[in-house]
Amino acid sequence: MIGGMTTDGVTVRAAQAADLPALTDIYNHYLDTTAITFDLEPYTVETRGEWLGHYHEAGRHRLLVATDETGKILGYISSSPYRPKLAYETSVEISIYCHPAATGRGVGTLLYQHLFDALRDEDVHRAYAAITVPNEASVGLHKKMGFTEVGVFREVGRKHGRYWDVLWLARPLP
Repeated sequence: MIGGMTTDGVTVRAAQAADLPALTDIYNHYLDTTAITFDLEPYTVETRGEWLGHYHEAGRHRLLVATDETGKILGYISSSPYRPKLAYETSVEISIYCHPAATGRGVGTLLYQHLFDALRDEDVHRAYAAITVPNEASVGLHKKMGFTEVGVFREVGRKHGRYWDVLWLARPLP
């Protein structure tokens, strides 16, 4: 994974510090325009630096980026601790964001394939994903990648003047 893997002109590799401006822009786009994330205040590259430090090129907690032939970041995926208590260490929570111009082009599927490949030899038992609904595209991607619904938290977050439900999905790993 260190050198990256290329499929149809898209390279998937571990994230680097130089990626932070693009990753921050992608995330802030969704933060500002949707309820996909419940963050309310935009991030800066500086404040995202600590976030980047949580991920490694080996182990359970990864941050992968997909780039095009020019090096432009098309999207990213991460596997993070599900909860901080030690008994949860073999569970990860997955987050995935694609550049708005890259949605519907298979980038999310490719990122998931590479993340699952990277986690195959790690001590990870189950992956979880939380999706603010409605979000048919994200639900469809996750079901395509083998996730199943485990529950809905009703009106768990308030953003843009309304309450939103969050659908939780799970997938066994490897």
